[in-house]
Amino acid sequence: MHEQQQEHGAQERTEPAPAVRPLDGFTVGVTAARRAEELGALLERRGAQVLHAPALRIVPLPDDTELLAVTQDLLGHPPDIVVATTAIGFRGWVEAAEGWGLGEALLDRLAEVELLARGPKVRGAIRAAGLSEKWSPASESMAEVLDRLLAEGVADRRVALQLHGEPLPGFVEALRAGGAEVVGVPVYRWMPPEDIGPVDRLLDAVAARALDAVTFTSAPAAASLLRRAGERGMREEVLAALRREVLVVCVGPVTALPLQAEDLPTLQPERFRLGPLVQVLCRELPSRVRPLPVAGRRLEIRGHAAVVDGALRPVPPAGMALLRALARRPGWVVSRAELLRALPGAGRDEHAVESAMARLRVALGAPQLIQTVVKRGYRLSLDPHADTDKYGGE
Repeated sequence: MHEQQQEHGAQERTEPAPAVRPLDGFTVGVTAARRAEELGALLERRGAQVLHAPALRIVPLPDDTELLAVTQDLLGHPPDIVVATTAIGFRGWVEAAEGWGLGEALLDRLAEVELLARGPKVRGAIRAAGLSEKWSPASESMAEVLDRLLAEGVADRRVALQLHGEPLPGFVEALRAGGAEVVGVPVYRWMPPEDIGPVDRLLDAVAARALDAVTFTSAPAAASLLRRAGERGMREEVLAALRREVLVVCVGPVTALPLQAEDLPTLQPERFRLGPLVQVLCRELPSRVRPLPVAGRRLEIRGHAAVVDGALRPVPPAGMALLRALARRPGWVVSRAELLRALPGAGRDEHAVESAMARLRVALGAPQLIQTVVKRGYRLSLDPHADTDKYGGE
């Protein structure tokens, strides 16, 4: 009787729910150091909850003796080719040279060489400096840059490579094998974040399957996150979650390399941009949700919310734990004891299940989705003609 009153009260309190957006109900981790706010805003605009955890920080080196020495060397012994890899790096190099009184000399030297730009952003930085690039790949890929250089021939040519935070050993080795002299230009470096707390919280969320996806916009960030997982003794646990439950989305194939080396499945957009990366998430995360035909409604269970007939229904964590337990065997009765084990921190009192179930029904706005089976437990009211194999039944 008490539960029937709760069900009736839940129905009376039903209110209209907002329309669902592509990422409503999902939680996405953002590991970017640069443009993290921009990426987070794009995700939140589409409904996602965002967990920010910059896995690295960029440290510019305007006073670095190594960068000064390389710049002076290139001014005294001109390169044949200069490869600019990032806009922030190219601008940083020019600004550092200006600080040393070498800015004009560097621009004059760069105007004389074959200047290649990895993508449109660095191309824009080159043109803003009053220079013009000879070529830029449509794919924005260093692999395409390398293919062009090797096809043209680099024997006995001097190639200056503006590094973007980490060495590019495969790229450099291929050029040297082709007979080139390669000079690295270290404009800035990736360093561990000053506050490691957000990274640890993200790793904990991955291990607990509390995230639906993690995004990566640089290979160093991906490597740094896995390295930190190893330092905390949770590397295998994190890798297991990323292989199955937590979607891994990278901005491009270079970023994905450290992850693919661990046999992690990754997704990348066709265009290596933040917008297309978000579009991948908007397409993939909803497609991973299986709809359930329950009590004449269409129920979708997302990370921290349910969608009932296309309307978003935020659900408390305890309620989501119960809903997931019921959905593992839709239409089958799940005992109170089993549901109690699914509740986080519920102890041994089965009344906790009744209280959480009442709140869940209120949150769903359709109490009839969950049926009470007297003295046995609860079940999702799966429609009688539903294909239970399709929806995960046993």
